[in-house]
Amino acid sequence: MKESVLKTKSYVFAIHIVKLSQLLISEKKEYVLSKQLLRSGTAIGALIREAEFAQSKKDFVNKMSISLKEANETQYWLDLLKDTNYMETKNHEFLMNQCKELTAMLVSSIKTTKSRM
Repeated sequence: MKESVLKTKSYVFAIHIVKLSQLLISEKKEYVLSKQLLRSGTAIGALIREAEFAQSKKDFVNKMSISLKEANETQYWLDLLKDTNYMETKNHEFLMNQCKELTAMLVSSIKTTKSRM
């Protein structure tokens, strides 16, 4: 159940990131930071999907750990976009809360899997 929720939440988050990236490009004419955000923000869910079919628990933990790194990087880009006035505080808080929730779920999933290895 937990992985299913994580999978769904990461997909919804990726959709928000894609829409933000599109907005940054079309309205703010910001191309570099938005591409970095798009890459890391969508990688979270992609790696979770990869982990679904991991070859072993070690492979699962590895993929989930990389997803966790991408979530951390995404938080960096979100902060940078807010602090350089490319993003409104309200939107930043919404996406940051989603990203922090994903981060907590990833940490929990990794810890649980490691404890069963």
